[in-house]
Formats: sequence, C-alpha cells, structure tokens
Amino acid sequence: MATSDEIVRASPLGADAHTVESLIRERLISAVGGPRGSIETALPTVAFVGAWIWRHDVKLAVTASAVIVLVLLVVRLATRQTPRYVLSAIFATVIAAFFALRSGRPEDAFLPGILTNAAWSAVSLLSVAVRWPVIGFMVAAGDPHMAEDPTAWRRDRGLVKVCQRLTMVLASLFAVRVLVMLPLYLAGQVTLLGVAKIALGWPAYLCALAIMGTMLVRGKTPLTPSDPPA
Repeated sequence: MATSDEIVRASPLGADAHTVESLIRERLISAVGGPRGSIETALPTVAFVGAWIWRHDVKLAVTASAVIVLVLLVVRLATRQTPRYVLSAIFATVIAAFFALRSGRPEDAFLPGILTNAAWSAVSLLSVAVRWPVIGFMVAAGDPHMAEDPTAWRRDRGLVKVCQRLTMVLASLFAVRVLVMLPLYLAGQVTLLGVAKIALGWPAYLCALAIMGTMLVRGKTPLTPSDPPA
C-alpha cells in the first residue's frame, strides 16, 4: 500500500503540499501582488479623481492618470523589478481613458471595471455550477506538473470541493463591487466612484483572502488524486 508521502509525490499538483489547503495557500500567496502592487494599481485612480476634482476636465484627468502610470513603469524598469502590476495598470488606464474620452463623461472611466467585475462574478458562479471552479485554475497556474495537462487538478475530488467554496468567496467579492459601484456610476458620483474603487480593490481583496485563509487553516483535506468529478 502506498504511503501518504508517495500519494503526495504522485499528485499532479505538487510534491511539497500534504493537504489540499496547504497547496492552495501556497498558490494564492504567490498570486498576490503585495502592498506595492496594490498601490501601483490604485494611484492612477487617485490621480484621475484628484485632477477631476481640481479642474473638472476629463482630458486633464486622463492625462494625470497616464503620467502616474508611466512614472511607475519607469521606476520599476530603473530598479530592475518586474513591471507586471504596472503593465496591468497601464492596460486598465488605457481602457478607462478610451471610455471617458469617447463620451466626455468622467464616470465612464469606471464603467469597464464595473462590467469586468460583473463578468467575473458570472463566470465564477458558472464555474461552480459546472464544477470547474476558477480557483482551481489559479492553483494550477505555474505548477510545472501541470504543463502537459492543465486540468489535472480535477482528478482530486477534495481539491475540487475546496476550490468550489473558495470560488464562491471570489464571486461574492466581484458581486459586491458591482452592487456598490453601479448605483454610483448611474448617479454620476465620480469622487465616490474613485473612493469605492480603491476601497474595493486591495482592501476588499485582503478581506476575501482572509476569509479564504480562515477556511484553509481550518480544513485538513488530504491530497488524494482520483477520477475526475462528474
């Protein structure tokens, strides 16, 4: 009969984790950008809202946001650090700028984020309904054992079950963002939209991670590869 260590080594999801929960903790920690990454994604919004409050000029607000993003990128490159989170901020800023400049309404800069969160909430709920939870793919990302079969994690029933619960936490986070920001968008509350976006960004994500962490600390589900769930 195989020992527990042999079962873990045979798992397609890694040889260092002895439980589903410890494996997921390891993967989620590696996916978090940390305080600096969160600041880099928040500063463009701060610049946009600050410039709008100062001059009520959409073009100036967009320019201020773009300048901040470029400065952050230069700092990252100059210090030879990964620009991953800055590049993400650049993409979000470009999309937001397009919406705001096209309509001339500053609140439209927040519309892409609202739509994105609505879409992710729907996708997350759907993934739970069909038993392909999105957290499972996050867990598998970057695992060398998953290079040939990115869906191998589904062979562990316990892993799928835990990922189902964690994905519901993620779906709730996306839903809260939409429920808070959509009414503000419809009311044209630019300043409050900026505050909500920042508050529901990293701080809310930390709360979601804390909930996930509590669930993971309490659980002791063994890694036992089996047939894929139905």
